[in-house]
Amino acid sequence: MKWIVFIVKHHLKPKNFDVLTLGRSSLDLFSENLGAPFTQIESFTASIGGSPINIAVGTRRLGCKVAILTAVGDDKAGSFLRSYLIREGISTEFIPTKLMARSSLALLGIEPPDCFPLVFYRENPADVQLSIDDVQAAPIAQSRCLLLSGTSLSKSPGREAMFHAAELAKSSSVTVFLDLDIRPDQWHDSRAFGVNLRAILPLVDVAIGTEEEVYATLIDNDNPADSTVIKSLNQEQRSELKPRITNWLSQAQRPKVLVLKRSAKGVSVFTQARDPLDVPGFKVRVLNTVGAGDAFASGLIYGWLQGWDWFKSARLGNACGAIVVTRHGCASAMPSLAEVMEFMSAQGGW
Repeated sequence: MKWIVFIVKHHLKPKNFDVLTLGRSSLDLFSENLGAPFTQIESFTASIGGSPINIAVGTRRLGCKVAILTAVGDDKAGSFLRSYLIREGISTEFIPTKLMARSSLALLGIEPPDCFPLVFYRENPADVQLSIDDVQAAPIAQSRCLLLSGTSLSKSPGREAMFHAAELAKSSSVTVFLDLDIRPDQWHDSRAFGVNLRAILPLVDVAIGTEEEVYATLIDNDNPADSTVIKSLNQEQRSELKPRITNWLSQAQRPKVLVLKRSAKGVSVFTQARDPLDVPGFKVRVLNTVGAGDAFASGLIYGWLQGWDWFKSARLGNACGAIVVTRHGCASAMPSLAEVMEFMSAQGGW
């Protein structure tokens, strides 16, 4: 009897982390000259970025206990990134230094309402050098959920590390969230995005993406191999998307949930068991859309961790995204839970 009691207590041992994010990281430089064309930018503000980094900061500011698995080079940019995360209260003990690689860099222009030119410097980026050994050392089984990013599948050995992380999470009954995170210029062939994403989806519980990202994932991309741009969807393609998602989910064991981000229209939550759930967004004046999707994912994951239903979780995510588009920055713009609740109250509540 004593032995049985010990096993039950051990099984119920609390997890060390609510959220573990894995993948792309960078030093981000945001234009301080709002509205200026990229060629006329005079100064930049330093921050950090990359979808997994932004979601780590976003969930932490909402109150979650967060760790991140990424990699940096032996350089000042890597030191900046680590210091920033430590100040945010995020565990950095699982971030290895890759001596033969560089921390990546991104430059962003701000030309509201719909022009935000982004330039990546990711030649041999350190985060792509994440290995299976790095994954083995991370606290996947000790986390309530794992957040993966599609860009990490673009190159090896990071691709294999991400697949291994998803396998470990599945074997440990850890919920896997996947941000499709399309960055076309990070792929050697635009069609490779869908090939790789479709391969990992059977290991995923909840997939999150824009209409363009979901289309590129589920439907064969007819762009030429050397194209660096995934086409914006026309009305016919948008009309095709919902029935394709529903049909695909009905045939797949996983993911169980797909969240389709629809910009100002909010999101649609697709599950295997019911019709799509449309969750409205909030009307705000847009300053900077970069980071809004990561803020949404942060709110969605926070709601899921609280045991909320998908409508309430997605509504909180929409509020987080709406706040971030009104601010200058990305990780630095992520709101606290108190800010989100105050915003929602002013907007009429849930």
